[in-house]
Formats: sequence, C-alpha cells, structure tokens
Amino acid sequence: MSIAEDSIPGFTRGHRLQQDRVRDVWLIQAPEKAFIADPVAAAILRLVDGKRSLGTIIDLLAETYQAPRDRIAADVKTLVASLAEQKILSP
Repeated sequence: MSIAEDSIPGFTRGHRLQQDRVRDVWLIQAPEKAFIADPVAAAILRLVDGKRSLGTIIDLLAETYQAPRDRIAADVKTLVASLAEQKILSP
C-alpha cells in the first residue's frame, strides 16, 4: 500500500495511543487488546492527530531528530501503511 504525503492519517474508531506511565511504554489501545509501540513507532504515532498531513509529520520528525528526510519518510510510510492494512489507522 502506497501512502501519499498529503494524506491525513488518523486512528480508526476504537483505536488510540496511550502512554502507560507505570511501565514507561506507549500502547496502541484497541477493542479487547493492546499493542506495545516501540520507541520509533511511538514517536511517529504521537504526531498522528487526524489533522496533520503525512508530509508534515515527516518534516517534524526530520527536524526533531535531525535525520535525512527520505529516511524518515520511508520509516513513517512503512509504519502507516502497515497499521492501515491492520485497520488501526486510516491513511
């Protein structure tokens, strides 16, 4: 699945990102289950608000981590495509 940078990703109904402060991890909450988001996924998903475009998210991450934009873009698009296929995000 190819995701365009002008798309605005958001969590689908019943899914959200939540920080578990006791365990110091970020969780993707889903009906009847939860997934632990690794640090890279958590950094990306914290910017998914249903308002920012994928391109904006990529730009913010590239600036924050001072990493090459194309490298960030590849990681972000891979994660968003994977979570969209699982119906966790809408692209």
